[in-house]
Amino acid sequence: MIPNRFFYGVLIFSLIVCITGMIFIPLMDIDAAQYALISREMLVRNSFLQIFENGKDYLDKPPMLFWLSAISLRLFGIYDWAYRLPSVLFAVLSIYATFRFTLIYYQKTIAQLSAMVLATSQAIFLITHDVRCDTMLMGWVIVSIWQLAAWFESGKWKNFLLAFIAIAGGMMTKGPIALIVPILAFVPHFILRREWKQFFRWEYLIGLLIIAILLIPMSIGLYQQYDLHPGKVIYGVPIKSGLRFYYWTQSFGRYTGENVFHEMSYFTFLLENMLWSFLPWILFFLVALLIRFRDILLSRFWLRQNQEWISVGGFVFTYSVLARSQAQLPHYIFVVFPLAAIVTAVFLHQLFFTKDFRILKTILQSLHFFIFALLWVLAIVAMRIPFKEVSIFVFISAIFGGIFFIVLLFFVHKWIPVPSLLVICFYTVISVNFLLSSHFYPNLLNYQMGNMAADFINRSDLQKKNIFVYGPLDSRALHFYGQHIFEHRYTSSSTTPNDILITSMDSIPLLKIKYPDLKLLHKGPNFSVSMLTPEFLNPTTREKGMPYYAIIDLDGKP
Repeated sequence: MIPNRFFYGVLIFSLIVCITGMIFIPLMDIDAAQYALISREMLVRNSFLQIFENGKDYLDKPPMLFWLSAISLRLFGIYDWAYRLPSVLFAVLSIYATFRFTLIYYQKTIAQLSAMVLATSQAIFLITHDVRCDTMLMGWVIVSIWQLAAWFESGKWKNFLLAFIAIAGGMMTKGPIALIVPILAFVPHFILRREWKQFFRWEYLIGLLIIAILLIPMSIGLYQQYDLHPGKVIYGVPIKSGLRFYYWTQSFGRYTGENVFHEMSYFTFLLENMLWSFLPWILFFLVALLIRFRDILLSRFWLRQNQEWISVGGFVFTYSVLARSQAQLPHYIFVVFPLAAIVTAVFLHQLFFTKDFRILKTILQSLHFFIFALLWVLAIVAMRIPFKEVSIFVFISAIFGGIFFIVLLFFVHKWIPVPSLLVICFYTVISVNFLLSSHFYPNLLNYQMGNMAADFINRSDLQKKNIFVYGPLDSRALHFYGQHIFEHRYTSSSTTPNDILITSMDSIPLLKIKYPDLKLLHKGPNFSVSMLTPEFLNPTTREKGMPYYAIIDLDGKP
């Protein structure tokens, strides 16, 4: 049994880490800053059905993230934390829904473990500051699965209605995947329980009608923006129908070849990225998955009435579908991390709260003690070596955190009535991520052009209407933090002496031929912070190959 004080403590401290990242880490280019920019533009234009980015038609993601973020920006102001707030709330909803779903089929301890596993997975700490559609999608999908399970077990219409409202919300967040995942989760569950009648319930027609009605506003916007004006070019492809794009091409086109994106299209890509995104639970999860498959084989593919296969089937079949896509990114699998957390929690309960798997328990404990020790070493190093701006007191605090980790190894079993490895695991992942969110990432983002250039512009008396981005350089964070759409100049012939340009340092020699009196107003690094390298993290080699941007006044006059 897990004491409530410990359970809520883990969840609260995890939330504190997420809020720290939400407030203190600037938006990263490209996706998070792009979505924040679109949300801001939606608010400024007061255009909630037709979506634009930098004044141009935007057709990639459905509008739910932009709707909720724009509303948050209106309530609290144009701040990065206000943009992130709805997604953080959906992360909290995901954890709560995971707990409630687990309670339907398992005892409270397993439900507590599932919530804590999800709350402390690396993906949650990431997607509450590097916000994308997947944070909200995760929330909508696990709520729909929870409510569907409750409806199948109790038959209450309240659960039915909430389930299909959540599916519609998920479809307005990232398309048909929000409907596909619940189907993939429940179909193998019904087959293994031999509940054939569940496939032919007339209520599904009402559910589909609810989804169709809720999708009307989004569909109207798509029809007005694209279907009434066929031929608009998006990503180099003429769009005949916005409706077809969202309901077919964007999702199913990844399998038919109609989608223009082709990247990371091999089957193990998502699993390889789970090695970091589902830390510190990934090894437990992989072992748990193998054991669940062994158990279903031993039972001859038959589940008892009180058993479920929703979590295992939902994860495995969703992974199989996503992994066959011609375009994959690491965060695509996050939608089923709540299900992975449940699978993991069931195994953790067997491992630490029963007498099963004693040899396996010893092996996993030893391995994870080593992994957590290594994480503390890396955290301490990260607080001192990469960025000298980090206070010495933070570095000392990290050292004390590592020392306390060693103390916990030997004495935690005397202090807290929870298995030692779990306590050490929660302590390590929460503490290390707090150090990263409060100090490492904020210093890292000082090397990103967009937020730093916008900060200089906002502090200066420069007229934003005279400032242009020159050449291939661009940053969505620049437009968001500058609260202005900075137009582009691609050639020197399109510039005028009154222009102020944001450009790369390499462009200055050529521009100086035409404007010999140009004046350098500001210079800063332009590093792609999402692509960390050992060369960058080492201060002695950082300058080697570091790209720089410049803000220049072409006529050099004040």
